[in-house]
Parts: sequence; C-alpha cells; structure tokens
Amino acid sequence: MVSMAQFLSPGHTMCAGCGVAIAVNQIGRACPDDVIVACATSCLEVTTSAYPQTAWKVPWIHAAFETAASLASGVEAGVKRLGKNWKVIAFAGDGGTFDIGLQSLSGMLERGHRVTYICLDNEAYMNTGIQRSGGTPHGAWTTTSPPGKRSIGKEEWKKPLTDIIAAHRIPYVASASVAFHADLTRKVKKALEKQPSFLHVYSPCPTGWKSDVSKSVEIAKLAVETGAWPLFEIEDGEFRITKRVGERRPVEEYLRTQGRFRHLGSGEIKEIQEHIELMWKEIEAREKAGLKFLY
Repeated sequence: MVSMAQFLSPGHTMCAGCGVAIAVNQIGRACPDDVIVACATSCLEVTTSAYPQTAWKVPWIHAAFETAASLASGVEAGVKRLGKNWKVIAFAGDGGTFDIGLQSLSGMLERGHRVTYICLDNEAYMNTGIQRSGGTPHGAWTTTSPPGKRSIGKEEWKKPLTDIIAAHRIPYVASASVAFHADLTRKVKKALEKQPSFLHVYSPCPTGWKSDVSKSVEIAKLAVETGAWPLFEIEDGEFRITKRVGERRPVEEYLRTQGRFRHLGSGEIKEIQEHIELMWKEIEAREKAGLKFLY
C-alpha cells in the first residue's frame, strides 16, 4: 500500500482555497497505510475522480449522493469476511450527510459497522449550485435562500448533527476544523481506533461563501475563536471541549469575512451572537456534568 503522504495527489480540480482539499490532505496524513475510501457524490468526488485526472492513490469507491454510509457498510462487511484489518472511511458533504444521506448513516451506526464517517461541511450543496442544506447557517445567502424584503437568507438554524449522531451511542463523535491541524489529526487517529465513529469537519468554500481564496484557514480559525464552530469530542458518551477560547471574539468579525452574510444588519447579527452565547452555555454545562450515556 502507498504512504498516506500521497493520500490525494495534486491532480484534483478543487477550487482555489477549498477547505475540502485542505481537510482531506490533513486527514490522509493521519491514516495508516491500509485504508479503503467510500465517497458520496460531492465536491470531493467530482473534483478527484474524473478520468484521466483521477487523484486518489488509495482504494476508492464512488457512492451515490445518499449512500456513502451504506456502501461503506458493505465494504466493511467484506473486509471482515476476508479477515483483514483494513480501515474503512466514508466521506460525504453536508448535503449528503445532514439531509439525503442521514437515513443510511443512521442505519450504519445502528448496525455497528466499523467505519469512520467524515462529513466535510462547507455548509451548502456547493457543487450542484450553492443550494441551502440542513447544514447551512442561519442568515446565510444561498441560491435557494436568497435574502430580500421577506427573508434574511436561510431562516432556520443549522441542524444539530453531532447531537443526532451522538444519540446513536457510538464510541466516538467529534467536531474538527482545517484551522487546527493537530486537533484534527488526533481526532482522526482516535476515530479510526474507536469505530463506528463520526467526524464533523469545518471546510470553508470561497466559491459559495463569497470569501477571499487566501483566507480560508483564517476564516476557519475565526469560526472557532468567535464560538461559531465549537471544537469538542464525545468519547464513550463523555463530552469534552478540545479547544477553549478565553474571551470569544464578536461573531461579526467572522460574518464580515464572507459575502454570504453581507446583507445582515445589526439586529440579525445580534440574534446570531445571542444564539452562540446560549449554545456555549449548553456546551459548558454538558462538559461540567460529565454525563455518560447508558449503554
């Protein structure tokens, strides 16, 4: 098998500044040699699989938009039947995870397949036209949630995906970000050891977010520093914050880096700030309580 330093070759066609490209390269370098990847239709799939520019250097299988988890389940069953110790990873975007892939993901977790599922979250259906998904944040512009006289953009709040996944009582669930490489690397290694597992990785998209292509990592860092993207893990039912921010920066600093939020006024920004404060009260309370699931 190849070294994971060559997990993904330079031959892909991802956009400049793409957070998915950064994430996959960081994830690959944290993996052992024997890995099989199942990949849903997504930005990652369409930019890495076109022949002859195929960019994968590990065994890789394309799944339909909604079936990354079910395909990975079948691969894992085959690996088990062969008596091998190969690790199985499923990649999908937010649309293929939050929405149309949630059913197959839930089934995979309920059955206990030894798979690490990784959601590369760029917060919309980017490669199909920047449509809103369940992962699109409140107030964001997309082509299907345009702001106007009767709308501020997407009206709903981001779906609480990690809570939904953690409710399946799997051994390991974590959020991560391309701006914090060491944290992501540690979580990938832990996720591969404690399968079934789930990683939710923040992956900026300059094209859909209308942001500077040179600022993707900076924006990802701001998301954490403002509290908009908490970094945590839930290991065997125990919740733990993995990146503490002393005094959170105002969320407006984060929102103003992206054109998808430029229509928001002071009232809407205040509402988002208050939502973040409430979210963090809950997060800190969960950690303090030290709760464990009843298995």
